[in-house]
Formats: sequence, C-alpha cells, structure tokens
Amino acid sequence: MRQFVSKSEPVAPSEARGVNNRQTSCCQKQQCECGERKKARGMAESDLLSSSSLQENVSATASSPSARVPATFEGAAVAYGSLVLMALLPIFFGAFRSVKHHKEQRESGETPDIMSHRDAALFPIIASAALFGLYIFFQIFSKEYINLLLTGYFFFLGVLALCHLLSPIISSLVPAAIPNVHYRVQMVKLQSSGGNGADEDLINYSFSTHDLVCLLFCTVIGVWYLLKKHWIANNLLGLAFAVNGVELLALNNVATGVTLLGGLFIYDVFWVFGTDVMVTVARSFEAPIKLVFPQDILENGLAANNFAMLGLGDIVIPGIFIALLLRFDHSRSSGKSHVYFATSFLAYIAGMAATIVVMHVSKHAQPALLYLVPACVGATLGLAVLRRETKLLFQSVF
Repeated sequence: MRQFVSKSEPVAPSEARGVNNRQTSCCQKQQCECGERKKARGMAESDLLSSSSLQENVSATASSPSARVPATFEGAAVAYGSLVLMALLPIFFGAFRSVKHHKEQRESGETPDIMSHRDAALFPIIASAALFGLYIFFQIFSKEYINLLLTGYFFFLGVLALCHLLSPIISSLVPAAIPNVHYRVQMVKLQSSGGNGADEDLINYSFSTHDLVCLLFCTVIGVWYLLKKHWIANNLLGLAFAVNGVELLALNNVATGVTLLGGLFIYDVFWVFGTDVMVTVARSFEAPIKLVFPQDILENGLAANNFAMLGLGDIVIPGIFIALLLRFDHSRSSGKSHVYFATSFLAYIAGMAATIVVMHVSKHAQPALLYLVPACVGATLGLAVLRRETKLLFQSVF
C-alpha cells in the first residue's frame, strides 16, 4: 500500500487528508467486517463443538450432526421419560420372571447358574478387558467389517431372546386353525456295548408349531433391524435382552450383589471420565445394546434422528440386584411383602432422575451407575438397618 502511494502523483494536503481518511475508514470497516466474520465463525464453531460434544456423548443418530433438529424442552422430556419407562419395564417384569424361573429350577432339580462372589469380583476386570479389546479392534480393523460380524451375531441372539420373551403371548394369539403339534430334536451319544453307563444327551430340544410361528414373527423383527437399523426394532431387541438378562442372571446373595455393583461403579466412572475408550467404542459399535428414543419426535415423528440413549448395562446390572431382593422378599414372607423390592425399585427411579438432571446441568455425559449404585445399595442397606435385618440380609443364600 505504501509503495503504491509513493509512486502516485503529488496531491494537495487536503486531498491527501481526505484520501487518508477514506483509506482509514475503509480499513476500519474492513477490519470491523473481518472481526465480525471471525466472531461469527468462532461462535458457530463453538456452538457446533458444544452441540457435537453433547450429542456424541448422550445421543445417537443415523445422520450427520448438521441434519439434527435441536431438541426442545418438551421433546427432551418425552425422550428421557420414555427411556426411564422402558428401563423400568424389564426390571419389573424380569424380576418376577426371575422368581418363577428359580422356583421351576428348584422343583425340577436343575442346578441353577449362579454368579458367585468370585465371579462378581472378576466381572469388572473381564468387562474392562472386553471393552479395551473392542477399542483395539476398532483402531486396527475397519469398523464396517467388525460391525457386520457383530450385527449378525446380535441378530441371532436377539431373535432367540425375543422368542423366549414372546412365546407365551404369541402362543395364546395363534388361531385355533393352526394345531399345536409338539416335536423333539434329540441327539444321543451311545455308550459302548460293554459299558454300564447311561447314554449321554448331546441335544434334547422340544418345540411346537406355535413356537415356529413365534420364531417367524421374531425373525421378521430381526430382519427389520438388520436391514434398516430402525430405532423401534433396536428397542424391541434391546428390551428382550434386558428382560432375559434380569431373569436369567442370578446372584447367590446380597454381599455378591454389592461386590458386583461396587466393582462396576468404579469400572463405569473410570472408563467414562478417565479415558475416551468407552466413548470411542460407543460411537463405533452398532448393535442393539442400548435403548434409544428421539428427542425430536414431536417435530419429525417416526423419522426423527436426534436420539437420547441408555445402555442396557444400566438396566440389567441394577436389575439383577433388584431381582435378588425380590427373591429375598419371597423367601421371608412367601410373596406377601415386597418391601425390599419396592424400596430398591423406587431408589432406581431416583437414581435415574439424578442422572438426567446432572447431565443437563453439566452438559456432559454421565455414567448412570455413578448414581444408580449408591441409590440402590444405600436404600437397601438403610432399610435393613431400620428393620434390624442387616445380618439376615447378608447371610441369606438364594
């Protein structure tokens, strides 16, 4: 600029001042406009990073972040209310199914699969190794191929879980025109001719035509998820996993439950706050291991794509502890009183509410077990102290 002016023709002082004033004004205007553009860009980038960080930690979406509709208060309330309701259903029904399942096992003489105190102590270590292993796999291999294998695996597991859950319901709805014919598939390992031992059953599975109808229905849901990854199909499979987990996973006593919850409390806090491993795996992992609900469903209906989510671990882990307390209630009062179950169930609701409130105040994803474990364990121990049943609670074996 200076070189251009030095090579120009002489000008009068007044004209020079005018030129300088115009140049100064122009420069100030350009600097102002440039500053405003930089400020606007900075605000937009800040908003994008803030929104992206929040959404990546507490939401899942099928499209790019720029395509999301910002969640309104009403939409967020509907989403989180629905997630809490969906979390309570597997715990409630799974706990009562657990009581029935264990009663049937005792009556049939079948040895139940029980998680021992040693298993509970090792569980967080095994879970950490599995989580870090997935993290390494996603760093080395293409996540498309890994998710393809995992999707196929969870497809079969999900169909079987849905069949186990819906079989009694669908069997009652099958028209009478379809006869309920029973079959058995059996494979036996025969002993040698000179042996005195009994033949060994390798496969002994019974089913009926109504079970086949149920299998067909559940397979349709599984294929729907496999092809579309629709959030409703995801939730159906996720709810089936959660109910079966609460029903079939069993603890032998309350001390084991406290050990398990305490270990997973540390596990959850460390992997969420201490490293980016869990966040990275959660972003990359595509499987029905979480419940999701759109926060923009009021605006976009079933085509909504701004999801809030809740991991199944935050349902099943406290759920098996609550189911244990329900079995404790039944062992004491033959099912007439559910005081420990009701207390822990209400504590779970309070813990979920605290998780949601803290998450929105801090604008950061929260490990739900950070609030659920103290709520459930604290309420249970407090009730036992008030009723002077602490020793009985910890010494009872189920």
